[in-house]
Amino acid sequence: MRIKSRSLQKGRLPLFALFMAGLLAGVLTMNFGKSFLLENTGLLDEYTLYHMKYMTVDSSALFVFVLKKRMGSALALTVLSTTYLGLLVCGGAVFWYGLSAGSFLAALMIRYGLKGLLLAVASVFPQYLLYVPAVLSLLLWCERLNRSIYFNRYSPLEERGVIQPGQILKFLLILGVLLLGCLLESFCNPYILLMLLKIF
Repeated sequence: MRIKSRSLQKGRLPLFALFMAGLLAGVLTMNFGKSFLLENTGLLDEYTLYHMKYMTVDSSALFVFVLKKRMGSALALTVLSTTYLGLLVCGGAVFWYGLSAGSFLAALMIRYGLKGLLLAVASVFPQYLLYVPAVLSLLLWCERLNRSIYFNRYSPLEERGVIQPGQILKFLLILGVLLLGCLLESFCNPYILLMLLKIF
């Protein structure tokens, strides 16, 4: 247990490596399991996209749904980062993000080729311009919080487990950026996606 604790104290979580590992795992999983994951499930098939072309979007209801989902995930990550397994939770979250992205991209590329890549970009634009830096900042914030609680590796002026006012402000700023991302995802992205689907 001591060896594990010492290894956690050194450096930072390899967020990029974890994300790329998840991305690769997602791509491989979708490619090797496409007969089950794509052909037997209808995931992102032409029938689904055809009906999406003619759907109407209640942006207000979508905003409430998206807000609960995004903020709920952010707050859950924050709370879990205060536990002893907080660093593992942060690392697991990054791997999961990579796995989801890899599976999503691979599924669209397998079904639609290069057009699938265009559809993938339209599906996450413009909200991910805010989500990516916000989530990255949140992960680094949570890692710092966990280390200050369990490893006390920061300045002697910082008390163990005490969140400084500047860190609280940074956390609120991160939530604010996530909120703006939710607005873009609810009120802008559906119309961008529908415009693309009509010519897809």
